[in-house]
Amino acid sequence: MHRLADGVLAYRDHPVHRTLENPPAVWSEGNTRLLDYGATHPAARVRGARAVLVVPSLINRWEVLDLTAEKSLLRAMAAAGLRPYLVDWGTPNDEERRFDTTAYVARLERALAFLAKRARRAPAVMGYCMGGTLTVALAARQPRRVAGLALLAAPWDFHADRTGHAFLVSSGPLLAQVADKVGELPVDILQTLFWSLDPWLAMKKFGRFLGMDQTGAGAREFVLLEDWLNDGAPLAGPVARECLVGWYGDNVPGSGKWVVGGRRIVPSKIKVPSLVMIPSGDRIVPPLSAAALADPEKGLKNVKRLDLPLGHIGMVVSSRARDLCWTPLIDWLRDIPAKRR
Repeated sequence: MHRLADGVLAYRDHPVHRTLENPPAVWSEGNTRLLDYGATHPAARVRGARAVLVVPSLINRWEVLDLTAEKSLLRAMAAAGLRPYLVDWGTPNDEERRFDTTAYVARLERALAFLAKRARRAPAVMGYCMGGTLTVALAARQPRRVAGLALLAAPWDFHADRTGHAFLVSSGPLLAQVADKVGELPVDILQTLFWSLDPWLAMKKFGRFLGMDQTGAGAREFVLLEDWLNDGAPLAGPVARECLVGWYGDNVPGSGKWVVGGRRIVPSKIKVPSLVMIPSGDRIVPPLSAAALADPEKGLKNVKRLDLPLGHIGMVVSSRARDLCWTPLIDWLRDIPAKRR
């Protein structure tokens, strides 16, 4: 316990903070912005560069995709000749605190329409974690505007493997009531949900951090990643209820009963070229949950499955992420056949 306390204090006192300059916003609605990562590299600004709408989770913020200049999936995509446009969800304002998943998917549809017009052809769409789940609905509702769909650790079948998720399932209805009364699910509660997946993780990681060279690259990356983990946004009340009760409790997406804007979202009816990337060491999204989207019978129809020996966060920031995740993802996105909008 002393080592844990000393590790936390060492982290809090560390002088490192994320210093990357964010690219310009080219579209906004409410507190949501679309950041143009084409501004970060000349290769992304050539005529014909494929636009990619990148959708992160509604819970943890997007910075894990752009943590440092060396560990930035978004900047690597731009350097490879793609033009990523990142959805920055921001913090829900008073109106957005009343949003359900239909409202968020509708917002994505308007961002996609803007991007298709700007790029003059249908963009590819990439979703990470919960953002991937939302983009499945986006592709189902707007198939002509989506050239391809890449899903990174996207949960779908919430009953495929409940290992480590008992707390979420058992406490879901109670937490949904909290979200109903407060209007949102606060960040502290969301952090507790993640903590419940591995209660000993904090003890291990802060003890390990204490033994690092505090001026070295390892300590710097630890601090930046921990800052990201601790800087989440609250979840809008209706979305929290849908996730806790509808998704984790009733497995609405996995059972084919998820309805968005009056349309039932059925992956097997989505025919756009798709890539499902599944990190085998994922403790946040069980691999079996994400694998449901690549199921030969019930999953996406035109799909390539790629299993990665990485974790949920490691697939985008670890030392092996570039070779095992970034490179095959970028190659796949570049090879999608062009589709006129």
